[in-house]
Amino acid sequence: MHSVVTFGEIMLRLSPPGFMRFSQTNNFDVVYGGGESNVAVSLANYGVKVDFVTRLPDNDLGQCALMELRKRGVGTEKIVFGGQRLGVYFLETGAVSRGSKVIYDRAHSAMAEIRPGMIDWHSALDKATWFHWTGITPAISKSAADSLLEALKIAKEKGLTISTDLNFRAKLWTYCDSKEREQIMTELTSFCDIILGNEEDAEKHFDIKPEGLDITTQGEQVKADAFLSVCKQMRTKFPHAKKIITTLRGSLSASHNSWSGVLYDGSHMYKSKEYQITHIVDRVGGGDSFMSGLIYGLIRYPEDDQYALDFAVAASCLKHTIKGDANLVSVDEVLKLMSGDASGRVAR
Repeated sequence: MHSVVTFGEIMLRLSPPGFMRFSQTNNFDVVYGGGESNVAVSLANYGVKVDFVTRLPDNDLGQCALMELRKRGVGTEKIVFGGQRLGVYFLETGAVSRGSKVIYDRAHSAMAEIRPGMIDWHSALDKATWFHWTGITPAISKSAADSLLEALKIAKEKGLTISTDLNFRAKLWTYCDSKEREQIMTELTSFCDIILGNEEDAEKHFDIKPEGLDITTQGEQVKADAFLSVCKQMRTKFPHAKKIITTLRGSLSASHNSWSGVLYDGSHMYKSKEYQITHIVDRVGGGDSFMSGLIYGLIRYPEDDQYALDFAVAASCLKHTIKGDANLVSVDEVLKLMSGDASGRVAR
């Protein structure tokens, strides 16, 4: 039986109701989420044994985050406590031609102040078969990056499959310059068997660029073939990686995106079908839902990369219809969309 461990920060998300702007609202909707915790929640929904490792403050907000994870079936026994505060982020949801906005308030959070030695990684990874992290964790602080490196060395020693979602966040990388950031991310990513990243992640972290693509052009159809060069360059930089995966988002507006993905195994490039997501409810967590779908697909269908990719894209497509950070869908719902049933009819 596969057992997955994810490591990162879970935060308190505060959002104005609906599509209101920050300046309009007098109250906020509350959600708990974060890149690696979102992956853990989705995997638990799919029936995969999963534990989330983090550091939480031992106060009411830390306990609320803990309860949210437990409610979703995520293992929390390996979480450690300390520090004074839970990280917070504010989200203003955009619509049509107005993009969404994110404001982070996570400096000096319990997770940002984690240090090597605080987690017993030999125990935390005992009996695990898969370890997942994202580029957000090393971005929040140097000590978080050092703690992640500690985990990766032990995960590699134990023979776990290691995956990452590169997740570049410009607003978080504040403790070092771009050269040091590339060095940090290169060392961490070198441990990985599975690497997920879009065109911005590859360029910002490693100066690897697709050919003939302007991601800011409104309405442009994203072409999968343009990313073959990115995948090959990534494979050259990280020869240990078995699979390089890219999500392809075409942004016609904040409310209408095209969505697909490609997977490169070193010799063949697999392409998914393209979905038109015409009325986005919440796109935050879209990449996390893709990653969790991919991990599930690669575990469940280890000899069928095409099916694993198709599952990941369909799962993430459904996430765009769900408010909040995490993808609260079942395997059956994903398979239904994969079969071509996108009718949205009431199930009675």
